[in-house]
This record gives sequence, structure tokens and C-alpha cells, in this order.
Amino acid sequence: MSAARACFVAVALAVTAAASADPPRGKKPVVAFVPTPQDVVEKMLDAAKVTKADVVADLGCGDGRIVVTAAKAYGCKAVGYDLDRECVKRARAAVERAGVGTLVRIEEADLLDVDLSGVTVVTLFVGTTLNAKLVPRLEKMKPGSRVVSHFFPIPGVKPDAVLKVASREDDAERAVYVYALPLTRDQAEQR
Repeated sequence: MSAARACFVAVALAVTAAASADPPRGKKPVVAFVPTPQDVVEKMLDAAKVTKADVVADLGCGDGRIVVTAAKAYGCKAVGYDLDRECVKRARAAVERAGVGTLVRIEEADLLDVDLSGVTVVTLFVGTTLNAKLVPRLEKMKPGSRVVSHFFPIPGVKPDAVLKVASREDDAERAVYVYALPLTRDQAEQR
């Protein structure tokens, strides 16, 4: 295993461990910020078939790279949610630097409390525990909406596609899970 791949696996395990902690909601972030490599961001948005008509929401937006890329590449509206104030500052600065402030907004919010009713694409890199907790909120999205999760599947939900993406940044291969609404429950996991 290369050093870069070992580092990515260690980071993914850290995200999983952080996400499995269950502190009081709305008080502090439970997911450590680990940026999705830019080439993986591009593949995620491509897999979601983003168009100018979409509204993309990144739950746990970190430095804002997904929402900035969505706005720049597709001209769509996007919103990033994060509970970490430092991430919110970084993301807002990225929006300003990219000149996409008319298309993108960044909000300091608990991703378990956000309203997704007007969103057509959700991106995730928050771990399986939080992915599972998000299912009731995701299920309220309109039919035809898409959810794309980097590295972590949504437990109990069958993906419509699973892509293997090797990042040029670190040569690590990652899974990208693509779901379309309505979500399909995985019968094998329900037994």
C-alpha cells in the first residue's frame, strides 16, 4: 500500500470514528474536515448529472469546493452547510475568491436540521452513521433528485450506481455512491 493510500485510509477511518460519536445535536461538529480531492468532486457532480437548473447542497461543506465547483462548472445555485465556524469562514472566502456569490451561499447549520425540500442534488462525505441519520431528511426530496456520497454508502439504501474513482492527487481509489429519489431500501440489509 502506498503512503498516500495509507494516509487516505487513515483519514477515512478518522472520519468514520468522528461521525460515530453522538454529542448533543447542534452543539459541535461530529465530523472532522477532510477535503474531497478536486478530481473526485468533479466526478461526483458529473455522476449526479448536475445541470444549470439544479440546486446542489453539500452537507458538511468544509472549504466549499463542491458548491464552488458546481456553480462554476454548471452555473447552478448551490448551498453549503457546515457546523464548524472555521469551515464556514473558509467556504465563504472560497465563494468570494471564485466570484460565485450570486449563485452560492454558505450557512452555519446542523446538517441534520436543514431543509432539503428545494434541493435537487445532495453531496456527502460524512460517514455511514450520519448518512443513515440523514435518510428521513433525504427521503423528503422530490422524485428525480440525486444524492452522491464520497466513500461512505448510505446504510440500508441500495445505490443506483457505485463508481470507483482514482484520484490523481493521491492515487487512492475511492467509491462514489449515487442514489436517485425515491431511495430504494436494500432488502438484504433489512433482514
